[in-house]
Amino acid sequence: MPRLNRIIETALYVDDLDRAQEFYETKLGLKPMLKTRTLFAYDVGGTSVLLLFLRGQSLLTQSSAKGSIPPHDGSGPLHICFAIDTSELTAWEERLQQHGIDIEGRMSWDRGGNSLYFRDPDGHLLELMTPGIWPNY
Repeated sequence: MPRLNRIIETALYVDDLDRAQEFYETKLGLKPMLKTRTLFAYDVGGTSVLLLFLRGQSLLTQSSAKGSIPPHDGSGPLHICFAIDTSELTAWEERLQQHGIDIEGRMSWDRGGNSLYFRDPDGHLLELMTPGIWPNY
């Protein structure tokens, strides 16, 4: 059977791209790779891409001479997790507090890792995770 190597892209759907841009670039420090009127793409650690779609704007097939992308969209509070180094957990907690971002939850996992949970302006649950939670992380 052919194998899957990793997840390249993760998508969130937002109501206001400018508001999302301010949060993800200024508060989380992500670097933009692409900006259109309906999509912003961010590099995450040089290994994955966070796509922020303007909610409702990707409901039609997008076609070009090179192919097509089927419709997609999402609603409600979704969840994604960012990997961080154990040594940076305290610095991230301080950064979130400095930017007025409420930490909604903390977890110390049985395997030894830790997580911090907070929300973006669209209500998506974001997690910062140190190694030691999953057998592969």
